[in-house]
Amino acid sequence: MKKLKIVLLFSLSITFFIKYLTPSKSLYKDEKVIYGTVESYNIKEDKTTIVLKGKEKILINYYGKYKFKLGDTIKAYGKLIKPKNNTVFNLFNYKEYLLSMGINNTFTSYKIEITGRSYNIKYRIKNYLTRYIHTFKSKKYLMTFILCDSSEIENEIMSSYKKCGIMHLLAVSGMHITVLSNVILFILKRLIKSKYVYLLITFSILVIYMFLTDFSPSVMRSSLFFILINIKKYYNFNISSTFLLVLLMIILLNVNPYYIYNLGFDLSFIVSIYLTAFSKIYIDNSSNLLKSLSISYISFFSSAPLIINSNFTLNFFSPFYNILLTPIVFLVIYPLSIIVLFIKPLDSLLICLIDGYELILNKLSSINPFTITFSYINLHGLILYYVLISITFFCIKKYKKNYIYLIIILFMFCNNFIFFDSSISLTMIDVGQGDSILLKTNYIGKSIMIDTGGDINSHKDISNKILIPYLKSVGVRQLSYLILTHGDFDHMGEAINLVNNFKVEKVIFNCGEFNDLESELIKVLDKKKIKYYSCIKELNIDKNKLYFLQTKEYDNENDNSNVIYTELNGYKFMFMGDASIVTEREILNKYNLSDIDVLKVGHHGSKTSSSIEFINEINPKHSIISVGKNNRYGHPNKEVLDNLKDSKIYRTDQDGSIMFKIKNNKLKIETCSP
Repeated sequence: MKKLKIVLLFSLSITFFIKYLTPSKSLYKDEKVIYGTVESYNIKEDKTTIVLKGKEKILINYYGKYKFKLGDTIKAYGKLIKPKNNTVFNLFNYKEYLLSMGINNTFTSYKIEITGRSYNIKYRIKNYLTRYIHTFKSKKYLMTFILCDSSEIENEIMSSYKKCGIMHLLAVSGMHITVLSNVILFILKRLIKSKYVYLLITFSILVIYMFLTDFSPSVMRSSLFFILINIKKYYNFNISSTFLLVLLMIILLNVNPYYIYNLGFDLSFIVSIYLTAFSKIYIDNSSNLLKSLSISYISFFSSAPLIINSNFTLNFFSPFYNILLTPIVFLVIYPLSIIVLFIKPLDSLLICLIDGYELILNKLSSINPFTITFSYINLHGLILYYVLISITFFCIKKYKKNYIYLIIILFMFCNNFIFFDSSISLTMIDVGQGDSILLKTNYIGKSIMIDTGGDINSHKDISNKILIPYLKSVGVRQLSYLILTHGDFDHMGEAINLVNNFKVEKVIFNCGEFNDLESELIKVLDKKKIKYYSCIKELNIDKNKLYFLQTKEYDNENDNSNVIYTELNGYKFMFMGDASIVTEREILNKYNLSDIDVLKVGHHGSKTSSSIEFINEINPKHSIISVGKNNRYGHPNKEVLDNLKDSKIYRTDQDGSIMFKIKNNKLKIETCSP
């Protein structure tokens, strides 16, 4: 029997890897008009997002408000867009996220027509439930717990859940399904004597629920596992619960190999497997408090690396928050949410309880003394971590001794391993049509950011969505210097947001008078007592120096750009800001520069910079151009690209972020291609 189990798991695993390594093929090619049935939709501000079932699932983005009913058949006019991978190292991968939902393409639509309506029973039930739930004051939690739609919960509340590390309380999974199933069984046992019949009815209800929630991975895992466990008990099968969980996981991965990219799927299975495999650690404990604490910490340690890689922070108080808030959710709010559907007058009581609960949640989220920033954990680190905690839990289970210090040591290593890296790295971060560069010196040296980027047209929150997460992911806890080449928005538009949300020790401005944007930043720096300097000539960075070549004052921001030169372990780097041909001539007259290893091309490759005389003189080996995809300025200019023809060119619109890493006196280049 044991050999049969191993063969089964091995063969299914091989099938999964073959499917995973086989590229997902789309049925859509380059359609301008698509047809299909609305499976779900979400309206936020002036954007409507639709999941459409056509030839296959496809995500439609319509910039405007358009109300549907689920099951409506529509015709959408627009453009098919292939989703891209993340273009900043370690950050959220939108393409993989869509693949985990079975979606290969997105479609940007400028016009939508409703052509008909589906009378599929699923859509009719969901439409009725949605309309009915929206008549309640407590609709945001009813939508979350009944239809797995948390989109109506306020951003501030969602942020509190994340800070406390208890997002799982909102994701319908094991505990929710257990409560729901036990309530159903409790009622059916009193109405039906046959165990076979009431189990069959319960299983049928769970299958219908999976159907209504569009087979959410966490709902599927919980429901199918509940069904398998009860079948095992009914027929007295000699199969371990852990084996059933692993088998179920591999079967679902064979159905959709890209579930592996779904954080809810990964967390649901990993936490469940560890709780099931090492359940005796807490079952043998005498007190309920110790049981709860053990369960919370097993869940915490087993999920920690995945949570770290999703937001690069970990709240070590989350097990205690879990113990405090879980009973409120699962013994009060969740059961009452189900009851309220049938007894509407209780809605007022539920909303009062929710308000009180959220008040507690917000208070707890504001207390973060044990929230620690971690850098990204790569695949080797993940494997090492799970091997170590498996050994630790096994030792506790077998020898009844506390080896938890092994995990604490591992956490300390994960939190500080970046300091053992002797390399120097320089990353051109993809911020669209703008500039932002991170320079990290070796060991516990300084971190310097040159420019912050800024999109004046779309008002994207670049600092909170790109810069700060990336800094955390590479182990940067604070910036020693923020250098602003000049006062244009695409170079310093995110500076105020950055210093308000991340620790910055000193700020360096360029020569010339401060413009309005720089003056606004200076007000913030004065308030925060952050030192700032302008028009400096050089900066000592550990054993290295940054030389500021442009100290002459011109009558425009671009020519006043800080032009920075440095040598790192013998490799020459030069950053041109938005300096024009005028500044380039001044620099050539003043300095003897040649054979630059890495050039940050001036002004995003505009024809106003990078003259043939300048490029021939400095002779760059590698050139990087930070430029937005399909930008309205036509950057980079063809003439500039011709001037750089003898240089290896990297562009953020094509190559994503570009990292230059110097280790053992060798220069290694990595890109984060879309």
